[in-house]
Amino acid sequence: MAYQKAPYIRDYIGGLEDLLISQHYVTLSALNLEMLRYLMKCLAIDTPIVKASDYAFAGTKSDLVLDMCRQLKADVYIFGAQGRDYADTDKFRAHGVEPVFQDYRHPVYTQLHGEFLPYMSIIDLLFNEGPRSRDILLSGNIGRSDLPGLR
Repeated sequence: MAYQKAPYIRDYIGGLEDLLISQHYVTLSALNLEMLRYLMKCLAIDTPIVKASDYAFAGTKSDLVLDMCRQLKADVYIFGAQGRDYADTDKFRAHGVEPVFQDYRHPVYTQLHGEFLPYMSIIDLLFNEGPRSRDILLSGNIGRSDLPGLR
Protein backbone atom coordinates (compact mmCIF):
# COMPACT_ATOMS: atom_id res chain seq x y z
CA MET A 1 0.00 0.00 0.00
CA ALA A 2 2.83 2.41 0.79
CA TYR A 3 4.04 2.33 -2.82
CA GLN A 4 0.73 2.40 -4.68
CA LYS A 5 1.41 5.97 -5.85
CA ALA A 6 5.08 5.42 -6.65
CA PRO A 7 5.78 6.56 -10.22
CA TYR A 8 7.42 3.32 -11.40
CA ILE A 9 5.60 0.65 -9.40
CA ARG A 10 3.83 -0.71 -12.48
CA ASP A 11 7.15 -1.23 -14.24
CA TYR A 12 8.39 -3.66 -11.57
CA ILE A 13 5.50 -5.01 -9.52
CA GLY A 14 4.56 -7.69 -12.05
CA GLY A 15 8.02 -9.23 -12.02
CA LEU A 16 8.12 -9.18 -8.23
CA GLU A 17 4.68 -10.73 -7.98
CA ASP A 18 5.76 -13.49 -10.38
CA LEU A 19 8.72 -14.27 -8.13
CA LEU A 20 6.92 -14.06 -4.81
CA ILE A 21 3.46 -15.40 -5.58
CA SER A 22 3.47 -17.75 -8.54
CA GLN A 23 6.74 -19.58 -7.83
CA HIS A 24 7.39 -22.17 -5.16
CA TYR A 25 10.88 -22.22 -3.68
CA VAL A 26 12.21 -25.07 -1.60
CA THR A 27 14.84 -22.89 0.06
CA LEU A 28 15.24 -19.22 0.89
CA SER A 29 18.52 -19.21 -1.01
CA ALA A 30 16.68 -20.27 -4.19
CA LEU A 31 14.29 -17.33 -3.79
CA ASN A 32 17.21 -14.98 -3.04
CA LEU A 33 19.02 -16.10 -6.18
CA GLU A 34 15.96 -15.47 -8.37
CA MET A 35 15.38 -12.09 -6.73
CA LEU A 36 19.01 -11.19 -7.36
CA ARG A 37 18.70 -12.16 -11.03
CA TYR A 38 15.50 -10.14 -11.43
CA LEU A 39 16.93 -7.04 -9.72
CA MET A 40 20.15 -7.25 -11.73
CA LYS A 41 18.06 -7.35 -14.91
CA CYS A 42 16.11 -4.29 -13.73
CA LEU A 43 19.40 -2.45 -13.17
CA ALA A 44 20.96 -3.62 -16.46
CA ILE A 45 23.73 -5.49 -14.64
CA ASP A 46 24.96 -8.44 -16.67
CA THR A 47 27.70 -9.73 -14.40
CA PRO A 48 27.62 -13.54 -14.22
CA ILE A 49 26.52 -15.07 -10.93
CA VAL A 50 28.47 -17.96 -9.50
CA LYS A 51 27.75 -19.82 -6.28
CA ALA A 52 30.52 -20.50 -3.81
CA SER A 53 29.00 -23.93 -3.22
CA ASP A 54 30.01 -24.86 -6.78
CA TYR A 55 33.69 -24.40 -5.92
CA ALA A 56 36.17 -25.71 -3.38
CA PHE A 57 37.50 -22.42 -2.04
CA ALA A 58 40.09 -22.72 0.72
CA GLY A 59 41.40 -20.48 3.47
CA THR A 60 39.98 -18.00 5.92
CA LYS A 61 39.47 -14.24 5.82
CA SER A 62 41.80 -12.59 3.30
CA ASP A 63 43.22 -15.91 2.07
CA LEU A 64 39.73 -17.21 1.30
CA VAL A 65 38.90 -14.11 -0.74
CA LEU A 66 42.22 -14.38 -2.58
CA ASP A 67 41.56 -18.05 -3.37
CA MET A 68 38.16 -17.08 -4.80
CA CYS A 69 39.82 -14.45 -6.98
CA ARG A 70 42.46 -16.90 -8.18
CA GLN A 71 39.99 -19.67 -9.04
CA LEU A 72 37.63 -17.23 -10.79
CA LYS A 73 40.56 -15.54 -12.57
CA ALA A 74 39.74 -12.09 -11.19
CA ASP A 75 42.30 -9.33 -11.59
CA VAL A 76 40.46 -6.85 -9.34
CA TYR A 77 38.60 -7.41 -6.07
CA ILE A 78 36.38 -4.70 -4.62
CA PHE A 79 36.33 -4.90 -0.83
CA GLY A 80 33.86 -3.14 1.38
CA ALA A 81 35.35 -0.28 3.37
CA GLN A 82 36.07 -2.58 6.34
CA GLY A 83 38.18 -4.85 4.14
CA ARG A 84 41.06 -2.54 4.98
CA ASP A 85 41.03 -4.11 8.44
CA TYR A 86 41.89 -7.60 7.22
CA ALA A 87 42.97 -7.66 3.56
CA ASP A 88 46.56 -8.64 2.90
CA THR A 89 46.96 -6.21 -0.01
CA ASP A 90 50.58 -7.19 -0.74
CA LYS A 91 49.57 -10.83 -1.14
CA PHE A 92 46.71 -9.89 -3.49
CA ARG A 93 49.03 -7.83 -5.67
CA ALA A 94 51.66 -10.59 -5.65
CA HIS A 95 48.99 -12.86 -7.19
CA GLY A 96 47.96 -10.31 -9.82
CA VAL A 97 44.78 -9.14 -8.07
CA GLU A 98 44.37 -5.41 -7.47
CA PRO A 99 42.52 -4.77 -4.18
CA VAL A 100 40.14 -1.82 -4.27
CA PHE A 101 38.36 -0.51 -1.19
CA GLN A 102 34.91 0.86 -1.70
CA ASP A 103 33.96 4.17 -0.13
CA TYR A 104 30.24 4.22 -0.83
CA ARG A 105 28.20 7.28 0.11
CA HIS A 106 24.48 6.67 0.02
CA PRO A 107 22.94 8.93 -2.63
CA VAL A 108 19.76 10.85 -1.96
CA TYR A 109 16.84 10.20 -4.31
CA THR A 110 13.18 11.07 -4.51
CA GLN A 111 10.92 9.14 -2.15
CA LEU A 112 7.17 9.38 -1.74
CA HIS A 113 6.71 10.19 1.92
CA GLY A 114 8.43 12.86 4.00
CA GLU A 115 12.12 13.25 4.65
CA PHE A 116 14.57 11.01 2.78
CA LEU A 117 15.32 7.70 4.50
CA PRO A 118 18.61 6.04 3.47
CA TYR A 119 19.33 2.30 3.35
CA MET A 120 15.93 1.25 2.10
CA SER A 121 15.46 -1.74 -0.19
CA ILE A 122 16.47 -1.58 -3.85
CA ILE A 123 12.73 -1.94 -4.45
CA ASP A 124 12.20 1.49 -2.88
CA LEU A 125 14.69 2.99 -5.33
CA LEU A 126 13.22 1.19 -8.36
CA PHE A 127 9.63 2.12 -7.52
CA ASN A 128 10.59 5.77 -6.99
CA GLU A 129 13.23 6.37 -9.65
CA GLY A 130 12.73 3.62 -12.25
CA PRO A 131 15.28 3.71 -15.08
CA ARG A 132 17.46 6.24 -13.21
CA SER A 133 18.07 3.74 -10.38
CA ARG A 134 21.35 2.33 -11.72
CA ASP A 135 22.89 5.76 -12.21
CA ILE A 136 21.75 6.82 -8.75
CA LEU A 137 23.33 3.74 -7.17
CA LEU A 138 26.59 4.26 -9.01
CA SER A 139 26.71 7.93 -8.02
CA GLY A 140 27.51 6.80 -4.47
CA ASN A 141 30.85 5.24 -5.46
CA ILE A 142 33.65 7.49 -4.29
CA GLY A 143 37.17 6.98 -5.56
CA ARG A 144 38.04 4.79 -8.53
CA SER A 145 35.39 4.88 -11.21
CA ASP A 146 37.56 3.30 -13.89
CA LEU A 147 36.77 -0.26 -12.87
CA PRO A 148 34.16 -2.44 -14.58
CA GLY A 149 30.82 -2.21 -12.81
CA LEU A 150 31.63 1.17 -11.27
CA ARG A 151 30.85 3.24 -14.33
